Amino acid sequence: MNSAPDRPVRVFQVASGNVGTEMIKRIGRHPDLELVGLHCYSPEKIGRDAGEIAGLAPIGVRATGTIAEIIEARPDVVTFHGVFPDEALYEKVLEAGIDIVTTADWITGHHRDRNHPHPSGKPVSEVLADACRRGSSTFYGTGMNPGLNQILGVVHSADVSEIENVTTIESVDVSCHHSAETWREVGYGRPVGDPDLPAMLEKYTRVFGDAVYLMADCFGLELDDVTFSAELGACTKDVDLGWYRLPKGSLGSNYLKYQGIVDGVPRIETHLEWQMTPHTDPKWDIKGCYVTKIQGDPCIYSKHQVLPKPGTDFSSVEAFASIGMTVTGLPALNVIRSVVAAPPGILTSADVPLRGFAGRFANSGA
Repeated sequence: MNSAPDRPVRVFQVASGNVGTEMIKRIGRHPDLELVGLHCYSPEKIGRDAGEIAGLAPIGVRATGTIAEIIEARPDVVTFHGVFPDEALYEKVLEAGIDIVTTADWITGHHRDRNHPHPSGKPVSEVLADACRRGSSTFYGTGMNPGLNQILGVVHSADVSEIENVTTIESVDVSCHHSAETWREVGYGRPVGDPDLPAMLEKYTRVFGDAVYLMADCFGLELDDVTFSAELGACTKDVDLGWYRLPKGSLGSNYLKYQGIVDGVPRIETHLEWQMTPHTDPKWDIKGCYVTKIQGDPCIYSKHQVLPKPGTDFSSVEAFASIGMTVTGLPALNVIRSVVAAPPGILTSADVPLRGFAGRFANSGA
């Protein structure tokens, strides 16, 4: 759905958890966007003011709980910040002519098609593409990782003549990401010898395989396969994070690799170097940033480090949790105007113009 360039894009947000709460705050300061609705899954939030849900003063937007109310509001775009995709919601919103930008588990659709069959029996990407055609709408998935991290990997190749390998790495302490549901799903807290752990980690991180396919598309490289491997770190003592418990011997860190293979050789890779606690064996050198490594002529090594705004209490766990949620959601907010201007269909980051990834300067006097 195209939006007039001289007015803010009307945004109806879905979900108000960790990322969604931060995005309510950010939309209010974004010159291109206007929050016109909030869809919540938790019954206790429905009817409350979106500002109050996000810890702000009331902003005059009441949380609703049905897809019909989203469609009746006729927004230009729906932003989806749930932990897991809601493809039934996606289909109805898209066929109603409303664009969607999501940070939930969607980059190319390869993972959803392979690992999460649609009830119709069709590939999910086909179902959503059909909805886009019916509604002349556009669908785009992004985030920090996967998403911006892989875009940085592509951009850093601009001054490389001959590429042998491109690897993007997320090297982070994840203990500030207070989503117990997420960490239970990937097996954190289970005994490290549990034979189900590798499959659990792969199932709920397989979208990072999409990140490899996305980079391959940008590089024009045909992959034979994308493989998964995992190294697991066992807690060396009982760990109580306050919001999550990790018994001694349970999974407390990991090093995962998604590798795009050509003729038996890894060419494009995304690695996940995560720790919930530094008290694991083995343990990794967590750098607290995103790393791009390119082997070629010349070689590239680049760090993308994200820090809270100057003046923030850097000793606060909440500050770093907040910035983590912010950098997940902002690649979605900043691309919205490009998405609503795009032709109907499913977009990936390979289709979005450079200006679609640009942040916004503060308003004069702000």
